[in-house]
Amino acid sequence: MKPLSTGDPLRLGPYRLLGVLGEGGMGKVYLGQDSTGQPAAVKVLRPELAHEHNLAARFVREAQTAQAVTSRGVARVLGADTEGGRPWIATEFLVGPTLDEVVSDLGRFGEPTVRALAASLARTLADIHAAGLVHRDLKPPNIILTSAGPRVIDFGIARPEHGLTLTTTGQIPVTPGYGAPEQVLGRRVAPSADVFSLGAVLIHAASGHRAFQAGHVAALQYEVVHGEPVWDDVPEALRSLIAPLLAKDPAARPAPEAIAKSFAPPRGADRDWRRGPVAEDIKKREADVRALLAPTQAGAGHQVSRRRLLTGFAAGGTLLATAGGTAAWLLRSQTKEKPDLFAIPPAVKSPAARVLSADEGDFVVGDAPKPLWGPIRVLHADSPAPLPVRDVIVFGAAGGGLAAHNVVDGKRRWAAADIHAPGRYLSLSDRLIAAVGTDGKLLTFVPSTGEPKWTAPAEAAWLLAADDEAVYVVTKDRRVRAVGRSDARIRWTVELSASLAGKTGPRGVASRGRLVVASAGGDVVALDTRDGRKVWDLRSQSEGLIRPAVADDTVYLNGSTLSARALADGKERWTADVTSVSGGGDVPAWGPPTVHGAFVFAHQGDWPRRLSRRDGSPGDWHALNKGGWGGPILVQGSGVWTIADTLLREVTAFDVETRRIIWRYEQKSPKNSWITADGNRVFVIGDAELTAMPVF
Repeated sequence: MKPLSTGDPLRLGPYRLLGVLGEGGMGKVYLGQDSTGQPAAVKVLRPELAHEHNLAARFVREAQTAQAVTSRGVARVLGADTEGGRPWIATEFLVGPTLDEVVSDLGRFGEPTVRALAASLARTLADIHAAGLVHRDLKPPNIILTSAGPRVIDFGIARPEHGLTLTTTGQIPVTPGYGAPEQVLGRRVAPSADVFSLGAVLIHAASGHRAFQAGHVAALQYEVVHGEPVWDDVPEALRSLIAPLLAKDPAARPAPEAIAKSFAPPRGADRDWRRGPVAEDIKKREADVRALLAPTQAGAGHQVSRRRLLTGFAAGGTLLATAGGTAAWLLRSQTKEKPDLFAIPPAVKSPAARVLSADEGDFVVGDAPKPLWGPIRVLHADSPAPLPVRDVIVFGAAGGGLAAHNVVDGKRRWAAADIHAPGRYLSLSDRLIAAVGTDGKLLTFVPSTGEPKWTAPAEAAWLLAADDEAVYVVTKDRRVRAVGRSDARIRWTVELSASLAGKTGPRGVASRGRLVVASAGGDVVALDTRDGRKVWDLRSQSEGLIRPAVADDTVYLNGSTLSARALADGKERWTADVTSVSGGGDVPAWGPPTVHGAFVFAHQGDWPRRLSRRDGSPGDWHALNKGGWGGPILVQGSGVWTIADTLLREVTAFDVETRRIIWRYEQKSPKNSWITADGNRVFVIGDAELTAMPVF
């Protein structure tokens, strides 16, 4: 927040203005305080726009719309003046994080909390609809979690039920991925559109990711209209409740009253906003508001001025951010925590790179693109694949140990010595990096800063996997061990069979109470993450290294076949029945699977394939050219990325829709080649070099 400057009013109506919360194309929003000391967010139309009929009418409509809703679940309008020279709206000052902030910083919600969230938001939608309105833009940033529960904000594009969309042809009516299919298509919008948005919001809360996913806006909107939501990490009990909300047919969606009843949260679940990490965040923000409205004494007889306090906030001590058109505002606390190795800071935001467009002249199809940065010679010869974690990419450093570089420009951020990088490294919910010390200890670091956090004497040789509860390692004497993330204590240790304890170390994935361990010799075993007990196993799945991938309640295993099995009991769900594209001869082995949306991508020999996650059917999708040697396939932007064989020495990008090669990027050295991707960047390694490539 910024102090008032020349030209800013000192008072609007009954509100004395204290600072500028934010500003946009239409106006500014100020923090105001009335004569009783109560705060308000006061939104003001810019003076030069007051005489613009359309904008002024929209401002008046927003005020009238927000005033029409009297629900406890929305930010109340405290007052408005739409007739004077400077139209303004004053709304309740809501203190708390937005839903997307909480999911990003603290992780996805448990089932009871999702139920409580669903019931509360459904009741609020019922109130909005009872006022004859459709919100039209329900999304995580428009939901604030306060000590009194969730609150819906931003009625900037809300309209009466009979109204059409506000946008003209070609404009996006709402946030892509949350608007209903009929909104995307520009059709008449009814209250059922808000129900669809609620379903997308609940998947985000329950899973930590968007309900619909794609590389660019047009593809995302296509998924909303024609595709299916991504149910990864959504508990089965919630799926059956959320699915009806996302029906393509508006008439098939339940009414908000029925939703509130069907979700029926357990007793006490609606008090989650008043206890636990979310409640602690809210309390700190509330303390900051009190300090802002009534500055305390600093030293003997010296009072801190509001201007000094506001300037300190603007410099980064506390962040005030807008949550939309009704100007409900949030405070991020500056209170310092006591030193605590388990007080883990929230994950930073991921800086996404711009997606290139051939239509806009960003590149020529067929020509090699210019790297975003690199190649830089920074990797150790034995470094595992680089690991992107939000704003950094982590890898084994050329001089030994671990290093993290900026994903934006490739510059070094931090390094840690005494790390055995070949023992691998893992992201723990993007809030910590786990690595193996040269002495076998399990070490953790804050990704953005490299700050050391907790350690555990795990006697680790390799890291296997991690879930919300534990980190799983293979010990130096070839046993599997679970180390708790909340206390760094060893939970259990079990023997690993000789076939799984190879020289290269097994690979693992952990999800939904199962740790799946796969060896270079083709054997697979699934352990119960509670006690390490073997639940199911497979023998001789492949003659080579298996790299399992997990999504939702299914694990995908490559090898001589590509199969999908239930995580819980290992029961086969499907095995890919695909012959060689080139025709004739033996069917080649499968490379490591990559799950993206409704599909599984993997190489079958040299050929990239895309199979249905539901039944393993290939449809008619396969690349029109060879694209790899059995390494990973990545989907980033609108492209399918592969590494060609060691003779061609190139990274190949196919268009996911046309299946044709868009560009090839030649590597200087094909040794130890691998690719990984995140944030609209593809990271390529070859020998000791690291390069960041753009996507289209």
